[in-house]
Amino acid sequence: MEHSAQDPAPASADTPLIAVVGATATGKSDLAIALARQLDGEVINADALQLYRGMDIGTAKVTPEERAGVPHHLLDVLEVTEEASVSAYQRDAREAIAAIRSRGRTPILVGGSGLYVRAVLDDIEFPPTDAALRERLEQRIAQEGTEVLHRELAASDPEAAGIIGPRDARRIVRALEVGALTGRPFTAFLPRPLYADASTVQIGLRRDRALLHERIAARVDLMVERPACSRGSARCGRRDWTADSPHAGRSATSRDWPCSTAPSTAPRRSRTPSPAPADWSASRTPGSAAMRGCTGSTRTSTRTASPSSRGRSPSSRRRTQRPAMPGRRLPP
Repeated sequence: MEHSAQDPAPASADTPLIAVVGATATGKSDLAIALARQLDGEVINADALQLYRGMDIGTAKVTPEERAGVPHHLLDVLEVTEEASVSAYQRDAREAIAAIRSRGRTPILVGGSGLYVRAVLDDIEFPPTDAALRERLEQRIAQEGTEVLHRELAASDPEAAGIIGPRDARRIVRALEVGALTGRPFTAFLPRPLYADASTVQIGLRRDRALLHERIAARVDLMVERPACSRGSARCGRRDWTADSPHAGRSATSRDWPCSTAPSTAPRRSRTPSPAPADWSASRTPGSAAMRGCTGSTRTSTRTASPSSRGRSPSSRRRTQRPAMPGRRLPP
């Protein structure tokens, strides 16, 4: 039975988690809204900068009119003075997915922040942090040098020491911090090539490079023509935005990452309306096309559904093709 936008397909117990990913200006938001209208879905934001209230135009945030009545989650949930946390986002996004499914609707994750997308889709556990412990370790680095603490790391976690250089102070401190807080090697927290939800359908968008450049240029022109804040907004001209604020082009997620090597979440340019996406592919079944990442490369890796996902036992795990997400990788 076919369903129109006015007669959406009903969700079921096996409703998949749909993820729409891809480079800037490929049309992710438009496709996500179209899918939501067709599949009776709700959209979950996976763009780190769109979490912030008052950062609408410069981050390509869809307007209420463009949302076409489709519920959107995790938009405008932080003030610009608050720091985003990928571990908190992971918790909130997975709670939103469960709530959407409980209403019998289809969850649709959309965004271009690779680490945030991976935090929801993949089997990733973020270790805790302790500011006081980290400060003590950093003081020891300053007083004793990195090689002394690297030798300590080699004694307690040889695998971590093998992939972290003896002069890499930040990673040495993070690895020692993780070991002290959890009693587990820091490598136990590295991302594993597993979908947390075996029903995941990941759709990667790609466009001709020349067309993509034209669309990005059009966004820049629109951003110049339109103010960054709506007239009369209390957030315009704020004096509490500093170079160290999480929205100022630096990663707001590095403290959550095992080795503090999270990809950058630099601000995105403003959005232009787009026609239907030119070229997209779903990656639910083996052999389907891989997504084209923001880096311009196409990579595919084999992933297995996590045995703990959605109550499935190890015997029910199935192989799936999982497109590699854009962004820098931690050492293997």
